[in-house]
Amino acid sequence: MFSGLFNWLLGAGREIAVIVISMVPLVELRGAVPLGVAAGMEWFEVLPLAYLGNLIPIPFALFFGEKVLNWVGTLRPFTRFVAGYKAKLESKKAKVTKYARIGLFLFVAVPAPGTGAWSGALVATLLEMPKGKAMLSIAGGVVAAGLIMLAASNGVLGVVNMF
Repeated sequence: MFSGLFNWLLGAGREIAVIVISMVPLVELRGAVPLGVAAGMEWFEVLPLAYLGNLIPIPFALFFGEKVLNWVGTLRPFTRFVAGYKAKLESKKAKVTKYARIGLFLFVAVPAPGTGAWSGALVATLLEMPKGKAMLSIAGGVVAAGLIMLAASNGVLGVVNMF
């Protein structure tokens, strides 16, 4: 599904495609980096674009995320998905709360399903973390996730050979 969307976006250019894909919740930078690499982009092109695209919607998610999620949960086709997503976030809340900013950084940095900048913003909102501190933790986590995904996309030896 995402490769089809990426190919469609390629009509606007690889750079725009990477930015837009990295803005999509649940795909984010973790999906944009491998797609950009697969499209033949160099790492120094892919990482900044994916980082930028991943962070563009995060201030909005920090301020309006919980309200939007609650509203989407009232829409019949999404009720079960939103309830499950909230339960998953609540289950991770204790780990993030224990370590606050470091916990949020690690939550965003680990490229696992259900983690990432969007989820991190929603967890920060649920924890009522200060928006500025949450944004810094999320931004740092996205950098770490980008480096992890770059290594995964090129292989560890491929990353070493880039430098």
